[in-house]
Amino acid sequence: MPRVAILLADGFETIEALAPADVLRRAGVDISLVTINDTPHVTCSHNIGIDCDATIDAYDFSACDLIVLPGGMPGTKNLRASERVCELVRDFMATRKVGAICAAPSILAELGLLVGRTATCYPGCEGAFPAGVRPTELGVYVDGNLVTASGPGFAVAFGLALLEQLMGEKAANDVATGMLVAGRE
Repeated sequence: MPRVAILLADGFETIEALAPADVLRRAGVDISLVTINDTPHVTCSHNIGIDCDATIDAYDFSACDLIVLPGGMPGTKNLRASERVCELVRDFMATRKVGAICAAPSILAELGLLVGRTATCYPGCEGAFPAGVRPTELGVYVDGNLVTASGPGFAVAFGLALLEQLMGEKAANDVATGMLVAGRE
C-alpha cells in the first residue's frame, strides 16, 4: 500500500490537509500527519488543534511515496522556513511524488523546482513562479510526479488526484463515487 506524509506547520489550512488525508485513507493508503514542531501537536490557521502521528525528526521518509504540503498562513511560511522540509521537497521532486495546495506551491517555486512545469497556487501567491508555469484557470493540475491545487475549494479534488497518482484512476473513481463527488466517472 502506498505511504504518504502530510507535512504540517502551525497555521496550516485545515481542509487542505484533512480532506486529502480522508480521501486517501478511504482507499487504504497509509497516511501520516507529520509536524515540523518539536512535539506532535500542531494548530491550524483557524485555531483547531491536531495531534499528529509523528514529528518530522522522528518520521521515516525512506519508505514514503508522496509528501503533501497544505497551504494556509502562516503555515506555508513556517514550512518554507524549515530546512528539513526544503530538503524533503527537493528529494521528493527528484525521486518520488509531491502534492502542494493553495499557498504551498510557492515553496516549490522559491526553491526553483517549477521551471518547465505546470503548477497552480492560490491567487496572489505566484510571485516566485516562473513565467508560463501557472495556468489562468483555477483547479487541480497534474504534471508528472507533481500535483498542485489552487485552494481550499479544491481540497477533495486534490485528494482524488493524489490518489489517482498513487493507485490509478479506478481507485480514485471508486472513492469519488462513495463520497458522491459529481463529475468523476
